[in-house]
Amino acid sequence: MLIVAAIIVGALATFAALSRAAALPQLEPLRLPGVIVEGEHMLPGLVVSKPATPKRRTAFTRAHDGEAIPVEITAYCLSGTTRRGRWVRPGIIAADPRVFPLSRYVELFEGDNYLGRFLVDDTGLLIKGQHIDMWVPTCREARIFGRVQGTAVLVPRKKHHR
Repeated sequence: MLIVAAIIVGALATFAALSRAAALPQLEPLRLPGVIVEGEHMLPGLVVSKPATPKRRTAFTRAHDGEAIPVEITAYCLSGTTRRGRWVRPGIIAADPRVFPLSRYVELFEGDNYLGRFLVDDTGLLIKGQHIDMWVPTCREARIFGRVQGTAVLVPRKKHHR
């Protein structure tokens, strides 16, 4: 759709310029501004650049390192152990392992507000898709936190050099 719109805009600009040029005597060649078309297909004679947007994503598509993913963030206050057998503590989140793998770090943002770096160490029956549940020490804090829309970024693992 963007390609068609850009071609139409370019054609209208060319037609307008040629109409003005036909009415006036032309001494120099007519120079038109370049047209940049954003899309996935290459067309002959056009410079095409693809925007840096992720491929089509579903609620259960695996997160890639450094990819910003819109998520719903809630808080939970249960005590005990996580899915990986560790005691719950600050800095632990529950997530759908189909989207955010266990034992990986995720950075959470609520708008421009940085919430921190959290370890995906737990799962939950109600945690499906792009939903993250952040552990807090009291149920009062969990109720106050509520349900917010945010962004999660999967932190890349450090490469081990041998």
